[in-house]
Amino acid sequence: MRANCSSSSACPANSSEEELPVRLEVHGNLELIFTVVSTVMMGLLMFSLGCSVEIQKLWSHIRRPWGIAVGLLCQFGLMPFTAYLLAISFSLKPVQAIAVLIMGCCPGGTISNIFTFWVDGDMDLSISMTTCSTVAALGMMPLCIYLYTSSWSLQQNLTIPYQNIGITLVCLTIPVAFGVYVNYRWPKQSKIILKIGAIVGGVLLLVVAVAGVVLAKGSWNSDINLLTISFIFPLIGHVTGFLLALFTHQSWQRCRTISLETGAQNIQMCITMLQLSFTAEHLAQMLSFPLAYGLFQLIDGFLIVAAYQTYKRRLKNKHGKKNSGCTEVCHTRKSTSSRETNAFLEVNEEGAITPGPPGPMDCHRALEPVGHITSCE
Repeated sequence: MRANCSSSSACPANSSEEELPVRLEVHGNLELIFTVVSTVMMGLLMFSLGCSVEIQKLWSHIRRPWGIAVGLLCQFGLMPFTAYLLAISFSLKPVQAIAVLIMGCCPGGTISNIFTFWVDGDMDLSISMTTCSTVAALGMMPLCIYLYTSSWSLQQNLTIPYQNIGITLVCLTIPVAFGVYVNYRWPKQSKIILKIGAIVGGVLLLVVAVAGVVLAKGSWNSDINLLTISFIFPLIGHVTGFLLALFTHQSWQRCRTISLETGAQNIQMCITMLQLSFTAEHLAQMLSFPLAYGLFQLIDGFLIVAAYQTYKRRLKNKHGKKNSGCTEVCHTRKSTSSRETNAFLEVNEEGAITPGPPGPMDCHRALEPVGHITSCE
């Protein structure tokens, strides 16, 4: 006898069907709360980073945008080309290749501004590059995608997330503008805000990474090719950005800045574009790539910061030992010179007190050379 579960609320099948919308609704509410909180925190973080920007230096970058031009060339020249080569080299499926290419065509993310601050980079150039790349994405994203996908047969029409780009610009420019104003009016207070913001930024990055992985745990795909590309792609961006900046005779500070700006992409913009352009069936195959890319670019950024801070600490210790050694040498030389001077004064006093003509020994002593007093600068 078959049980009739069509109208029974106690049936396990019906109970699971009733719980499914509830779970989806809870997941959607958590994702909404996470998005709102992370956006507000990112705005506060960009406000604190804006406190490090000086109006004169920012205006010099805008008036002579050589560094910005090199950064845009890396962002919309090297990164899309690298994504195209990786997609072909690993023989990805068309849907997965599109995900890699979209990631390469996205503008720089605000995470690069945090890492730039920690490696003593050019914050004025970093924020200028992030803003300019986001504005340029309005035209460069569809252009790059069209150029590289013209030979591919796509069944979907890709949708550029113009609304997401606009929200990114608002969340970037307005807090930074307030931070620049605070730095102009209250420079002492802005330094305190900057230190607090740097610490909060590190905590925020970890929270966003963990929460993003937990919320999207059902979207992970175990495709080894996508995971490999997501690991090497940001590294290639950092290295090629640094080399191009070095080739164009940028300063070491700007080279570090352009390197971090090149490898750090706007993950949220890539995910939004994928969600607007593809069905749920296709998203299951491609959404794991931007998530993995975001995780690996965080790991790469922390490794770069750790390497730079270690190098900086060793260099500081080396200079400290050199200065201490110089101080000891100077002290020894001064002591020796002081003894020679005292001996010379004693000889002169003996010659002045002793009556009568000077003897041959006295003349010999008077003609002895006197050591020069040296100093160590």
